[in-house]
Amino acid sequence: QVQLVESGGGLVQAGGSLRLSCASSGLSFGNYFMGWFRQAPGKEREFVASIGRSGSTTYYADSVKGRFTISKDNAKNTLYLQMNSLKPGDTAVYRCAAAYGVSSYPNDYTYWGQGTQVTVSS
Repeated sequence: QVQLVESGGGLVQAGGSLRLSCASSGLSFGNYFMGWFRQAPGKEREFVASIGRSGSTTYYADSVKGRFTISKDNAKNTLYLQMNSLKPGDTAVYRCAAAYGVSSYPNDYTYWGQGTQVTVSS
């Protein structure tokens, strides 16, 4: 059974930092493209970042480029999202997901975590 479990969310002031983790089990982590998505209340799910199988290729939404960094540790089966210079507009539930190929579309992702809340106060 595949499980993706996020952690690291919380409440932070604008300009602060958080590091999200996504621990996986039940899948060959190194064989999947991994992504982070977020969804704020009343808004559609939004692509944040994705990373290739080996971790050498990364993609970012324009809204987070230069502030967020996605990485993965295949030995630990864990995905990370380092978030710096956080803004109130980054407030959302953040979810990690696994896909067979590179994509920024949620429908292309097969496995999903439950999510972790990130709240940025002004």
